[in-house]
Amino acid sequence: MNQIPANDAVVATTNGITRGEVILEATDLVRRFTAKGEGGLFAPKKTLVAVDRVSLALRAGEVVAIVGESGSGKSVLSRLLARIITPSAGTLALRGTPIDLRSRRTTAYANEVQLVLQDPFASINPVRRVGRSLERPLRIHGTPKDQVQARAYEVLESVSLTPPQQYLDRFPHELSGGQLQRVNIARGLSVRPKVLLADEPISMLDVSVRLGVLNLLRELCDAHLLAMMYITHDIASARYIADETAVMYAGQVVERGRGTVVIDAPVHPYTQLLVSSVPDPDQLTHQEHRATTANAVGFNLEGCRFSPRCPHATELCHTSEPPMVELEDGHSAKCWLVADAAQRTAVSMRPGPSSEG
Repeated sequence: MNQIPANDAVVATTNGITRGEVILEATDLVRRFTAKGEGGLFAPKKTLVAVDRVSLALRAGEVVAIVGESGSGKSVLSRLLARIITPSAGTLALRGTPIDLRSRRTTAYANEVQLVLQDPFASINPVRRVGRSLERPLRIHGTPKDQVQARAYEVLESVSLTPPQQYLDRFPHELSGGQLQRVNIARGLSVRPKVLLADEPISMLDVSVRLGVLNLLRELCDAHLLAMMYITHDIASARYIADETAVMYAGQVVERGRGTVVIDAPVHPYTQLLVSSVPDPDQLTHQEHRATTANAVGFNLEGCRFSPRCPHATELCHTSEPPMVELEDGHSAKCWLVADAAQRTAVSMRPGPSSEG
């Protein structure tokens, strides 16, 4: 993988967190929204399922990339994990302790799990100086008054904004997009969280500064053993930074795997189309481009969600929801074609009848 290697000598922080330890775990998370139906004021309401039975584990010192197109449920998932939105069903556990999802989000939980939003210009108050934006969460979370400024200096240095005193008195409009996103990341890190949820953190930035922010996130993850979720529609950046990749479509995880296996050897048709849509003059053909953009007509609630758009869909795909099929080395996919191929492989590997006797 093209990422900064983890320092194997650093196995735990002062808080006793071990690299690879599960920090935040979600099991069968569901989020439904009620929307007005078509047909006027008295039309019956309809239910939209934004996240459908999603399970994942965020581990210390590792990055889990959530990849998918707009509307796949990625951002809703991040807000469920941050407890900004209450799940309709499912469970959350922080370091093995179940979270009461019926209660309000507490300051203690926010201290452990921080969310970095996509647009730094919208997420930082434009009429307050950078120092004020950094110091406010520190005061809310109980940092002693005489330590607030020192901590603000510390987090700015950790995101390579040096010397920090040059940035504290500036307004957001005086910074570039890349600098402001680093301030945004610094604000999230200021309370020393154990989990960082980064929702499209580079999509609003110039291409020239995206790599620097990705490297920064990887460095912070390794140095502080952060459990990080990186949300993106850019499959190339996911390959660069992630230790594990999960592909979402229509609220469901349809493929997942460790390392680069999902992107280098995708087995679900949706993942294959995502990979083929990456601009590559040497590989992308007109036929692949047509397959990627054709039949963008929503999704199927009865069978496979992707079946209306899948070029390989069968009648079974339209009528029955496929299982999540475990392949090898942690690679899995939710697809009838994959299930059929796995079953045929298993049958072919069975020993034949003995010729003895």
